[in-house]
Amino acid sequence: MRKIVLAGFLSVLLMTACKKDDRTAEKSLEEQKLEFQARQLDIEKQKLAIEKEKIVYEAQKKADSIAESKKSQAAAANNSKPQIIRETRTVYRDRGSNSNSGGGTYADNGNTSSQGTTTQKKGWSKAAKGTVIGTVGGAAVGAIVAKKNRGLGAVIGGVVGGATGYTIGRAGDRKDGRVQPRN
Repeated sequence: MRKIVLAGFLSVLLMTACKKDDRTAEKSLEEQKLEFQARQLDIEKQKLAIEKEKIVYEAQKKADSIAESKKSQAAAANNSKPQIIRETRTVYRDRGSNSNSGGGTYADNGNTSSQGTTTQKKGWSKAAKGTVIGTVGGAAVGAIVAKKNRGLGAVIGGVVGGATGYTIGRAGDRKDGRVQPRN
């Protein structure tokens, strides 16, 4: 009889213990759902904050562009007014001398400065830069594309790239005024 009572008591104990685990598992599942929803709410709040910042940034960008356009319009209005020339200066230059060493002759008409009116730009022209970049890039692409004869591919690519780079750079020089435009 003792064994039967003890077995019954253990079975009741085990049954109640199993039910407690189910309840705690259900509670932890509910808690997990709540935590997940709370995280989703936080993510949505962050998204809204980002959208808010975007709107503020776009508004600031628009205001800056409007202010910039007003400045450019004011500058254009100021530049459109005729300017009065109060002083003229005649500069004579010896055209026979092509050296940049200052060997030209300048006449000074009462001014203290004796510089010429034309200044040459220094450095590489856009045509030269375009030629070099086009040649190197074209040679690289030609060598990569031509699988059987890489040397020939590099030469052809370099010539085509150099010609293209020169053409684009020369157009840039014309646009900047470094070279006279075509007539």
